[in-house]
Formats: sequence, C-alpha cells, structure tokens
Amino acid sequence: MYRLDTSTREGAVPVASGQGRVLELAVLGSLHETPLHGYELRKRLNALLGMFRAFSYGSLYPCLRSLLAQGLIVEEQPAPTAIVGGRSKIVYKLTAEGKERLQDMLTQAGPSAWEDESFGVHFAFFRHTEAEVRLRILEGRRSRLEERLDAVRTALARTRERLDSYTLELQRHGLESVEREVRWLNELIATERRASSEERPERDTTSTDE
Repeated sequence: MYRLDTSTREGAVPVASGQGRVLELAVLGSLHETPLHGYELRKRLNALLGMFRAFSYGSLYPCLRSLLAQGLIVEEQPAPTAIVGGRSKIVYKLTAEGKERLQDMLTQAGPSAWEDESFGVHFAFFRHTEAEVRLRILEGRRSRLEERLDAVRTALARTRERLDSYTLELQRHGLESVEREVRWLNELIATERRASSEERPERDTTSTDE
C-alpha cells in the first residue's frame, strides 16, 4: 500500500499510494469527529470503507504509523483506570497539522475524488466540505458514470446477439445499477444548486444593507 520515499530528506516517511490516500482520508476524517482507540477506529473504518470496497485491517496500522511519523496524529496513553485486561488502550487524536491536512484533502475536487475507490469516502465527509467542492465532485462523478454508461451501451449494441441470456441479464443489471446512481446524483446536484441559490440572495441583501 505504501512505497518508501527514497530521497535523502531527513525524516522521510512512506508516501501513500492511491489506496493509501483513501485510507488516510478515512482515518483523519474519523479522528476529526472524536479521538478513538484502535479497536473503535477499526470498527468505524469497517463501517465506512466496507460499504464501498474491501478493507484490510492489515493496512490500518502501517497507515497509523505513517500519520504518527508525519505529526498528523498523536497517541495518548489512557489513565490507569482505563486499562483493560492488562493492556493500555492507546487513543489516537488529530493534531493541528492533521486538521490542516484533512481540510486540504477535502478541497480536492479532481478525478481522485470521484473515482469508484474514493468517491464514497469523500461523500461520507461532505458535511466538512465546502459547497462548491461538493458540487464539483458530484458533477465529476456523474460525468464519469455517464461516460461508462455510453461505453457499455455501445458494447452491448455490438455484442448483444453473441451473448447468452444470463450474460445479457448480468450486463443489464450493471447498467441499471449505474443508471440508478446517475439519477441519485442528479437529485443531489439539484439539491446542492438550490441550496446555493437560496444562500446567494441572503448574502446580497446583507451586503446591500451594509
């Protein structure tokens, strides 16, 4: 999941791959809500990432070590009364640098934010994302799915007669799933645009009054 930075820069730490950046966003976003110990964090990530793709617990602790090395999170030792079963439950907490890193990641609205692997995680933290960025991500996701629909429909038109009935039904099922997501995105985009247009007059009125 990580490749080592082979530069001679002092204190170099592993650089996250594409999948690693998704996990990093999920970890930072979860810790932004509240400090968590490892077990709680694993449960939260499983609920979040498990909805969109397979989540390997083996990838979590290398990610945490990297975030610790970068100063984006810190470990806090609990009070002695919180020790369970003879083992302390280390709590992970976001630092000021970690909050800045999270906000920087949440401003990204390019393809890396709307691809299959990352869209769900970005969407999960939309409440911390600027409205303009949310809209760009939703529109980018819709555009990508519409391109996919066009490609699949074209391929089906060319090969329909050569497909058996079960393969054809599987293709249709896939098409319907993507079409449903496009309709869902259309509704979200319309809602975002309405909210934006409702806020704009209020700002104009305020500036006029001043």
